[in-house]
Amino acid sequence: MTHAASSRPAEHASPLWTLLRLLGGWAVLGLLAYLLWTLPEWRPLLFAWVLLSVLADEFGGWFGYTAALLGGLPFFAAGGGAAEWTVIVPLVGGALLALLLVKHSGGAFVLPFAAAMFALPLLALARFGTKLDPGLTLPANAAFQRTALTAMLVGVAFSFVRQLSGVAWRYRARRRAARAAAVATPEHQANETPPAQPRAQKTSGPQP
Repeated sequence: MTHAASSRPAEHASPLWTLLRLLGGWAVLGLLAYLLWTLPEWRPLLFAWVLLSVLADEFGGWFGYTAALLGGLPFFAAGGGAAEWTVIVPLVGGALLALLLVKHSGGAFVLPFAAAMFALPLLALARFGTKLDPGLTLPANAAFQRTALTAMLVGVAFSFVRQLSGVAWRYRARRRAARAAAVATPEHQANETPPAQPRAQKTSGPQP
């Protein structure tokens, strides 16, 4: 969810819109915290963490960063989290923060670069991870790659559609305002009273 407030419609800056945005962000964070605390397996944990972090960011940048930091919550759960989670958190957490940073640098058309910042490190580790550490086999796991990349793509696709919809809505609003102004201007001019013309003064006596 990164955009200049001046480009938003006036109602988007209203207290009601701000309240709804805050409630939505907190609701996503609450859902993510619940899932990270209760889900026992790393695959649904990973999917929920990546997807809900990207969605939380749509309600405000700090919601996205907070969601990324919540990835450490399973370590404090009753079961101590899945064994794979100790590898997933630093790998995916770094890629997720990189995605959010790039996402905040522009509008809808930086989202492919944000997706690349998430995917490329994970794919590189899948290719060369075992050469760096023979025990680093999880990045090459097909289930790991499929889960992380699918969750990221769903979140980025949602952000792309939302931002393009916002641009289209603002464009239509400007067109409607311009048409209304163009219609109102002739009517205003027609209702204006023309200034009174000075009358010619009559003169008495012979004209020279």
